[in-house]
Amino acid sequence: MSDAPLTPADCLTASAIAADVMAGTRSALEVAEACLAITAAREPEVQAFEYLDPALVRAQARAVDAAPKGPLAGVTVAVKDVIATKDMPTGQNSPRYAGCQTGVDAACVDTLRQAGAIMLGKAVTTEFAATNRGGKTRNPLDPRRTPGGSSSGSAAAVAAGMASIGLGTQTGGSTIRPASFNGIWGWKPTWNTISREGLKLYSLTCDTLGLYARDVADFDLLADVFDLDDAPRPDTLRGLRIGLCRTPVWDRTEPSMRDAMEQAAMILRAEGAEVITLDLPEIFNGLKDAHSVILGREGRTAFLNEVRNTPGIHDEFVALAENRRQITPAEARAAYGLADACRAALDDVMRGVDVIMTPSACGEAPMGLELTGDASMNSLWTVLQVPVVSAPGLLGPAGMPLGISFVTRRYTDRTALAVAGMAGEAFSRPLAAVA
Repeated sequence: MSDAPLTPADCLTASAIAADVMAGTRSALEVAEACLAITAAREPEVQAFEYLDPALVRAQARAVDAAPKGPLAGVTVAVKDVIATKDMPTGQNSPRYAGCQTGVDAACVDTLRQAGAIMLGKAVTTEFAATNRGGKTRNPLDPRRTPGGSSSGSAAAVAAGMASIGLGTQTGGSTIRPASFNGIWGWKPTWNTISREGLKLYSLTCDTLGLYARDVADFDLLADVFDLDDAPRPDTLRGLRIGLCRTPVWDRTEPSMRDAMEQAAMILRAEGAEVITLDLPEIFNGLKDAHSVILGREGRTAFLNEVRNTPGIHDEFVALAENRRQITPAEARAAYGLADACRAALDDVMRGVDVIMTPSACGEAPMGLELTGDASMNSLWTVLQVPVVSAPGLLGPAGMPLGISFVTRRYTDRTALAVAGMAGEAFSRPLAAVA
């Protein structure tokens, strides 16, 4: 074993940790101790965790060291607190579930543990991961700003170097937007390619496990662990046809993000890619509203029991359960029908491009912690159920990150990862600032 102490840089990537632990040059316990030390230093300011027990982390690490080494041996994971863990509470940021232990792991946690990963702690979420009301977590790059939500703690923990991987969820923009705000890699896989068993339910149509990392190569490891479909993996940007998609809600973007998109296009063209403007067909214009109707309809059933059994629950959940929007069955059927039609239409649209490039957020992370930001740039892709990978590397006028999303057809996550990885490398060579 190495006598050299781990630095924050050593703790940031799952790939480096797993390689060292499997090779025997570091132990899982050494990695855990380093991550705990970084957490002790940064957590008072960032406040990413709802629950963290150092003794439990060390016990997991010792078990990893004593067992045959899996592909994620020693990798530390921040788990969003709506994802069940057998040995830690899953509080869902709700008084009703404070201190509640399920006694079983969510399927994704179970799979990660089997591969040798260590669950570092439960990361802060908004209530039931179903609101944009902010919480205590701060953006590690500027504590005055939101880290985004609802996967706020998971994103902040990875960005601050406390965990190498973060587990989030996305029903609107809860994974991709925080990735952009915190300057890290974010991945919303194709809907239902990773089991959602053991995750708090909001929308069966949209809920998706989300993932964070500081190196896109870590997502390749995770894709293998979760046995995702094979797909073409380009090894050069040269010759790729990339569709720059402003989407029907482009008016919600800030000037900084519009400039970032143009800069991204310029960089990718310089790398040899063909970047073209991609306008979605008119049928997509109603998709944002359809997403909202679907969440209203499915949230009504998801939170009915919570409303009836939780005195003092926030009125926005009461409004969902009572269907105050008065969404009719006909309106719900129309929203589902439009979503289905747009998924089919997107398959046709994407026959003309290898990948779509689109904003990961409306702009830089907003000041203040009251709200988690606008999910307008994400909800369309969530209801379309396609893979989305947010690549960091560009900066806005305040020096805060601006993520660029890469979208491919359903079940081609590995294509999106490959293209986003090359694009992110180009964006960071050198780190560019958007005027």
